[in-house]
Amino acid sequence: MVGEDITPAGQVDPERFREGQRITWVSVGVNVVLTAMQVVVGLLAHSVSLIADAMHTLSDVIADAFVLYANRKGAEAADAEHPYGHGRIETAASLVLGLLLAATGSGILITAAGRLQDLGSLPPVGVAAMWAAIATLLAKEGLFRYMLGVAERLRSPMLVANAWHARADALSSLVVAAGVGGSLLGFPFADAAAAIIVGGMIVKAGVGFAWEALRELIDTGLSAEEVARIKATIADTPGVVDLHELRTRRMAHQVL
Repeated sequence: MVGEDITPAGQVDPERFREGQRITWVSVGVNVVLTAMQVVVGLLAHSVSLIADAMHTLSDVIADAFVLYANRKGAEAADAEHPYGHGRIETAASLVLGLLLAATGSGILITAAGRLQDLGSLPPVGVAAMWAAIATLLAKEGLFRYMLGVAERLRSPMLVANAWHARADALSSLVVAAGVGGSLLGFPFADAAAAIIVGGMIVKAGVGFAWEALRELIDTGLSAEEVARIKATIADTPGVVDLHELRTRRMAHQVL
């Protein structure tokens, strides 16, 4: 009919799908701009850490592309090959993004350890690298808060994991800022010390996301408290005499 909203075939929740796509495209745009800026300033200011952070930002673009695909596939309705729908694609994406976070944190730890062992060879960097790191930090923190707010409203573990990936990049930019600042003040070890702390935090967050996704993939039930609330709701429903064999599991944003 003329004037009627057209919903793409096979799409379960068009509004949720559009919201997920929109925040991910915003993330792509921000990451592309930041990567270009970090590379240019890093080369001009002779900052190896800023160039390394640019590669970290570039990994976010790759992660965003993966999320765009998973969000599109996860929105498809059930079919003959997937009678329960495609929601688990989001869960698998959460697992991959969690592992990517853990790998990113591990890379920061390894790099920091290498710097602690060879502080004397670190080249001096320009002040422009500090401003670039601060600009990246502010942009990434703003992106994280925006993405997390939408992801929690949509109850999407995949989008929450991707938001925390942005926070991981913000923390790495904080490490770069600390390192450049320490270098300018004559304390080259500051970068490595901060990197070890932040790297550990990123690894912990990544492992946590991966573990939760893995629990969902093996159909772990809800907590005892959540099951108790469901039982109470069923028991309080008019006409219900009793209930038995209540089984629960999660699939992306849904509880089954």
